[in-house]
Amino acid sequence: METDKKEIQRHRMMTCFIDAAVQIIEEEGIKGVTARKVADLAGYNVATLYNYFSNLDHLILFAALRFMREYTESLPFYVYEAKNALERFLKIWECFCYYSFGQTEIYNAIFFTPIDEPLPDIISQYYELFPQDLSNQPEELLPMLTRTDIYERDKVILEACAREGFIRYEDIDEINEIILLIYQGMLSGLISKRFNYTQEEAVEKTMFFIKKCLHFYLIDREKVRL
Repeated sequence: METDKKEIQRHRMMTCFIDAAVQIIEEEGIKGVTARKVADLAGYNVATLYNYFSNLDHLILFAALRFMREYTESLPFYVYEAKNALERFLKIWECFCYYSFGQTEIYNAIFFTPIDEPLPDIISQYYELFPQDLSNQPEELLPMLTRTDIYERDKVILEACAREGFIRYEDIDEINEIILLIYQGMLSGLISKRFNYTQEEAVEKTMFFIKKCLHFYLIDREKVRL
């Protein structure tokens, strides 16, 4: 019973600080988040905040994940009509590109921003606290959605393509690296304003190059149309 009370208190306090950080991100952007601002808005001191989060990066990542709700809620609709692992892979990427290119700073913070010290698997921790954010997800997508490392997320869905005979297992790491270089290049170009594509144009261009990459590695290029 005492353990349950402590867990309820932990959940309540973490949610309080996460909500405050989310509000600051909405009003000032992700760079506006500081420990003092979050603590003041939540009504606690900074020392209390650090009882629940390892450091500021830890808190910011938790708050940033709240902004992935639109992506996770939309994903089942994107993959609903996929007939095989390859179609599902492309639909997942299309959905991910669309929502991440609409919130470039947030997704960059979650998947690419260097941190001062190693953190636990933030995304799986987040969904343990907020399992409702993963409701209605197809079971086959959960191993991908609960990973923080974007390389591991992509590898999981590429492995499904290999199991169904579309690509070779030995090519997975190479395909993964190329696709993530394509994606990160577009994301960083949008953040730096080097590219002035609309959200839809950025998705279209990124998916074009992802498909070009995949086509090169297909076992049977004649039978599969991307």
